[in-house]
Amino acid sequence: MADQQRPSLDVDDRPERGTRAAKRLRREGYVPGVVYGGKSGDCTSFKVNALALRHVLVDGAALIDLKVGGKTRPVIVKDRHQHPVRDELLHIDLLEVRLDEKIQTQVNVHLERAEEAPGIKEGGVLEHITHQLNIEALPTDIPDAIHVDVSALEIAATMHLSEISAPQGVTFLDDPEDTIIATVVVPTEVEEPEIEEETVLVGEDGEPLEGAEAEAEAGAEGDTGEEAEQKGEAAAEEAGDSE
Repeated sequence: MADQQRPSLDVDDRPERGTRAAKRLRREGYVPGVVYGGKSGDCTSFKVNALALRHVLVDGAALIDLKVGGKTRPVIVKDRHQHPVRDELLHIDLLEVRLDEKIQTQVNVHLERAEEAPGIKEGGVLEHITHQLNIEALPTDIPDAIHVDVSALEIAATMHLSEISAPQGVTFLDDPEDTIIATVVVPTEVEEPEIEEETVLVGEDGEPLEGAEAEAEAGAEGDTGEEAEQKGEAAAEEAGDSE
């Protein structure tokens, strides 16, 4: 990324420390942060406007010009701490880098043109397996993201890192054969449960049996010998009495 395209972020020194001070800063619309690195190796605490920081992070630039204490320092995002429930950035860690030294970092993977993939058109489901890749590059060569074209994926196909060309100046550090970027899986068919049909017993005349007669017939089918005969006689007597 060219220098003139790098976003800049103005921050203020943060002499306050502790949880109480951090909570007060957040209520005032700031995000507390720390920048590490530099020639001295010291860390600098700062506070930054939450809205301004969000705009820079949404832009997705890998390299940022941090303006603090009258100096401009090239930095990358080292870590960020989000609230576990609310979409709120609680704290951010930045790392100062030298523009002439390669560094190792992570970049996001973006899948593109999935709707054109034959496997998707046939009803397959795209699974994004690897969301971040480890890379090595000069800070000015770090891409905002690794864009992967998956438009050629057939159904049941798998794309490995070995099939992707690294951007100029970037070296992939993950295993090219073991790292799966994406795959198109065959959707699993859910079998509908079988519905048992109710059995209707009929008599010798073809008419459905009801009440005691049906119970007697069902009992007769389940029993043999004297038990079935006794149950049938008892049911017949009961039916006669009811008439």
